[in-house]
Amino acid sequence: MHTITVGVDLAKQVFQFYGVNEQGKRVINARVGRDSVMEQFINKPPMLVGMEACGGAHYWAREITRLGHEVRLMPPHRVQPYIQGNKNDRNDARGI
Repeated sequence: MHTITVGVDLAKQVFQFYGVNEQGKRVINARVGRDSVMEQFINKPPMLVGMEACGGAHYWAREITRLGHEVRLMPPHRVQPYIQGNKNDRNDARGI
């Protein structure tokens, strides 16, 4: 079984996904519209999903958990040290 860890940078309209396998190799790097977020998790093997805690994160965590994935919310100040390079959605998702 291949374990995938996915970092999701939440936004108003477009979310950034960055996922790695158990060896740390990138397997997902995608921008996804709000209306297509759940399609990324339906009928997929269980994943570990990380998100920065914010107003909308709790809603998304509940919805993704219902599909059988494990979701972990992190406070933004704990994510900041892992962000490499300039601050943008892709680097934020990678840090998460």
